Amino acid sequence: MTTPELVLGPMMRYVDQTSASIWVETRDNARVTVAAGAGQWEARTFAVHGHHYALVEVDGLEPGSVTPYTVAVNGVPVWPEPGTGFLPPVIATLKPGKPLRLAFGSCRTSVPHDGSGNRSHGVDALRAYALEMSSGGKEPWPDLVAFLGDQVYADSTSEQMQEFIKARRDITEPPGEELKDFEEYAHLYNLAWSDPANRWLLSTLPSAMIFDDHDIRDDWNASRSWREAMEDTDWWHGRIVAGLASYWVYQHLGNLSPQERAADVIWQKITSHRGDSEPDISTELDSFAERADQDPETYRWSFCRDFGDTRLLVVDSRAARNLDPEHRALLDDAEMDWLDARMRGGFRHLLVATSLPFLLPMGLHHLEAWDEAVSEGAWGKIPARFGEKLRQAVDLEHWGAFQESFRRVAAMAEDVADGGRGPAPDSVTFLSGDVHFSYVSEVERTAGSRIIQAVCSPIRNPLPRVMRSFGAVMSYGLATPIGALAARSAKVPDPPFRWSGIKGPWFDNNLACLEVVPEGLKLWWQRGVVEGGDNLNPRLERVAELTVAPRRTAGNAAVAPS
Repeated sequence: MTTPELVLGPMMRYVDQTSASIWVETRDNARVTVAAGAGQWEARTFAVHGHHYALVEVDGLEPGSVTPYTVAVNGVPVWPEPGTGFLPPVIATLKPGKPLRLAFGSCRTSVPHDGSGNRSHGVDALRAYALEMSSGGKEPWPDLVAFLGDQVYADSTSEQMQEFIKARRDITEPPGEELKDFEEYAHLYNLAWSDPANRWLLSTLPSAMIFDDHDIRDDWNASRSWREAMEDTDWWHGRIVAGLASYWVYQHLGNLSPQERAADVIWQKITSHRGDSEPDISTELDSFAERADQDPETYRWSFCRDFGDTRLLVVDSRAARNLDPEHRALLDDAEMDWLDARMRGGFRHLLVATSLPFLLPMGLHHLEAWDEAVSEGAWGKIPARFGEKLRQAVDLEHWGAFQESFRRVAAMAEDVADGGRGPAPDSVTFLSGDVHFSYVSEVERTAGSRIIQAVCSPIRNPLPRVMRSFGAVMSYGLATPIGALAARSAKVPDPPFRWSGIKGPWFDNNLACLEVVPEGLKLWWQRGVVEGGDNLNPRLERVAELTVAPRRTAGNAAVAPS
């Protein structure tokens, strides 16, 4: 009998002051042991469609400690792998009172890191960051990296993924080159997370994740007609069930604290299992995924983390939509109530992470508001059909395309910033991705806290140059007044406030970082740069940076040169 191997991971997921959650995928049924310092912790794998996973809960750690760890499968050491040249993986618990340092970004494709892959998809900013971290360089180590959507692309697959699909089924039959089932999702996640440098990074740096459309399919839940068209196919049901089931295993499970996991119905099925055999939750997980898709109020993908004087809210802006034309909303009532209850003052900074930018460049915002109104019949039935086609063709389905939801969250943000929900923070900052260009915008206010939008996209999936020009045009110049006129022609009310860009846009592959510093909220963006043709060892380079200072001490952001 062969010794079970480590297929994927370990991945450092939820970490607080005294505990850490470490996720792995193994080749077979196994017991997984994590050893750190003088302690050992163990978990049995659980099975999903022939794959084996474990999440080891490490507890009783010292706050602010940094402890090297090892992983064994059935008593055989499997991590760290010898001879890689990377630093030992560590568990770094949160230190009480330490200001938050966070990395974030979205949209990362899984293609090789050689010259061909770098030419077609650019240098992987996450990998460049990993190489910088593993070298012990000057770049400060963050407390968390937040992946804000499109961690995998289930609808636009690489050559490597397509070869796997061809070996299993006829790729000329629907869904073709797109993913079909859990087995294909499992392979896609393996492609995304198995590069040695990124794998090392994810074994040490705690991570939090939320999906966006490409984790499932482009324009996922853009509108009711989009959903009806998908449900008319003979493959969509299997796809959405596999997508949400695999998301729970690979991404969402590690977002949860030990207390939140204990309350999770699927985790309860795993932990309640008795005996030496591993629990197989395939049936329960598929039923759960189907239910979560059909009735989003039965499960919450959003989550909230407090890091001392900073609150991080991570919001599901895809699965929790209400697509009923009479009650159209980007967040359904239950999700909006959840967000409303947690949009509170009393923190130095309130961070709201949503895969879709809350504040698009104003020209794009007006265009989306106009298209929503037209698509819902403001100009009659024939223009409505045109509006729906346009919505799906150019992805007009962000917050601006759900005006009622946008206005409700805008009111929450202003109420927090004005001190109506407890002591006003220094800033209310929305963190987002999705649009494949990065920028920073600010709401135009003369008093109260600053309201900021910071976008980092993509980590690795740059826009074609013609689309970059479109993004730039829609960000500046006449786009805003023309868009406003179009929105008014469809009787869309003006936004509750105005905002404008204070940095960007730029289109490189990037990973962004933020840090709470005495001067305010410091943000910077970094990319990988290849020198001398060495595609496998890119250098990390800073693209842009700025510090958002509290209004009471400075009227404008102090912007450092790019």
